[in-house]
Amino acid sequence: MESCIDFLECLETDMVLNILKCMDDPADLLRASIVSRGWRDFVVANKLSKILCVGRFPQLANVVDVAEFNCKKTVSTDVGSSSSSEREILSSDHKAFASLLHTLTKLIPSPTECIKEAFSASSTDNYPDESVVHTLDPRDRFARRASYWSSKGQKDPSVPETLIYKLKSDFCVITEIDIQPFEAFFQMGYPIYSANSVRFRFGHPKSINEVENFESLEGPADDKFIWTYTSPKFPMVQENRLQHFKFPEPVLCMGGFLLVELLGRVQRQEMDGLFYICIAHVKVLGQPLSPAFNVEVVEPSGKFVLKYFPELLPQTLLSASKDREQEAAPTHLVASEEMLWGHVGLLEYLVGGGLEEDDDDEAGGWDEENEMDQFIL
Repeated sequence: MESCIDFLECLETDMVLNILKCMDDPADLLRASIVSRGWRDFVVANKLSKILCVGRFPQLANVVDVAEFNCKKTVSTDVGSSSSSEREILSSDHKAFASLLHTLTKLIPSPTECIKEAFSASSTDNYPDESVVHTLDPRDRFARRASYWSSKGQKDPSVPETLIYKLKSDFCVITEIDIQPFEAFFQMGYPIYSANSVRFRFGHPKSINEVENFESLEGPADDKFIWTYTSPKFPMVQENRLQHFKFPEPVLCMGGFLLVELLGRVQRQEMDGLFYICIAHVKVLGQPLSPAFNVEVVEPSGKFVLKYFPELLPQTLLSASKDREQEAAPTHLVASEEMLWGHVGLLEYLVGGGLEEDDDDEAGGWDEENEMDQFIL
């Protein structure tokens, strides 16, 4: 042990950060933080868990504060707070972002449906028979009637349309959006009223009160939101099938709203000579991050507070398991929970007795209870 060299003490801080930033597995971050107290202090002081989160999900750069909630206390990292020391603030940030990174890694591989309800459409031809709410039903026919949304007709095929949806959580990770254009089986030639291309935006309301009081599904509402993410354009084909638009990388929706931009019209209606866009179904694939995580918009800055509920983390992971394996036996869910807390048990062993304390720890004392509070896998 006397011949061992701690490169943390031999290299410049920038060099060490460049090395540790290469980690892409949250378990690696956890391992680094329990090598010794010095390593843990380095990881926490340099906000490495947030750096790794922002590297994978740039939207998190807009998080300016973290609020941690549990049955005993609430730790808020508001700037200028006199009730929390700098160490408590950094430790709370580290714990929240490390847990978020781990959770995102677990949730991404198996997404589920994330739309809660339709919010508005930029135009509707015959309301409510052709309302945007019909796009939530995967069937293009219901009770012997067509089920779809239709825009108003336009002479100019370049006029776009937008659909807005509220998601199941204000904080979601989204991997894919699927759209099925509508085939008018009741018109001669069975025309398909697709768009030429599609683009997606995620965001949050400018004012919660204004959105809560908005009741119309048939009018534009784009100006009531701030869109914090915009996808590339995806070409749409004029075919009656569910078309899959997968993001190059998973995207965080911070604020709980999705805007679907339908760009360009390709089908003219024979009856009136106008161009329409009609959609049979919209599906959003991803995973809500609640109840363990949520975000709150700080008005008017548009920045976010990340809310973290560590005691609810197992519920978030198990809820995702239930969504992915609805037909699986209950024992699978129990096994998932046991595995999760099995990692925490291993961590207790490593911090409590499996590691040799260095000289600094002997001099300063290792507060095991306080240190364990900083780790959540």
